[in-house]
Amino acid sequence: MNEYKNKLNKRVNRIGLWAAVFTAILAAAFIIMGMFGSSSWDTFPGMVNYIWTTMKFIDYALFIPGFLLAPVFVVLMACIHYYASVDKKIYSLIGLAFAVIYATIITTDYFVLWTVVLPSTIMGETAGLSLFSLYNPHGIFVSLESLAYLMMSVALLLVAPVFQGSRIERALRWIFIAGFVLSIGSLFGVLLINYDVVMYEIAIITIYCPVLIISGIILAKIFKRAGNLST
Repeated sequence: MNEYKNKLNKRVNRIGLWAAVFTAILAAAFIIMGMFGSSSWDTFPGMVNYIWTTMKFIDYALFIPGFLLAPVFVVLMACIHYYASVDKKIYSLIGLAFAVIYATIITTDYFVLWTVVLPSTIMGETAGLSLFSLYNPHGIFVSLESLAYLMMSVALLLVAPVFQGSRIERALRWIFIAGFVLSIGSLFGVLLINYDVVMYEIAIITIYCPVLIISGIILAKIFKRAGNLST
């Protein structure tokens, strides 16, 4: 029984390590492509699109890392659930449920963008399409993306109690808490100053890409140490 448990723990820690690594990589790729490869920056005065200014399809390609991030994040949360102590598993399980909600919303949102909006735009079939466009600040795409990352913020807040042992775990816990506070604060800030939801979309992605990069690195170290693994 102990041998089986040890094998399971080692497997979980190994999967968790690589899920954490890929979470950090994909989050970094997503924010970098968003900063330097999106023509959507043209809508903001003073912002210059440095790369692919005439290649509008890059706006659709930049969501590839965000799409891949969703299933990887769910795997990471599942590993955190296995890592959690028995008395904290209720929090990690609820966090995993919110991670699934995030992944479902974001993958659906991006898949519709690629399979409905992009082909329709290419074919010139744009009647009634504006509501689904990523360029519409009042559109469904922006709203769903904002909701998805809000669900991610809740998921990470819920797993924060899992990490309370070492100094690095306590630091990770406060990163998750701070990310949630910033995401909620930015939401109320946007509502109070009457900006479009697109401002919240930009804010929450700007918050959570660094959170995922930093926490991914920390979690990789935690899983590596827990499983006595060598990369």
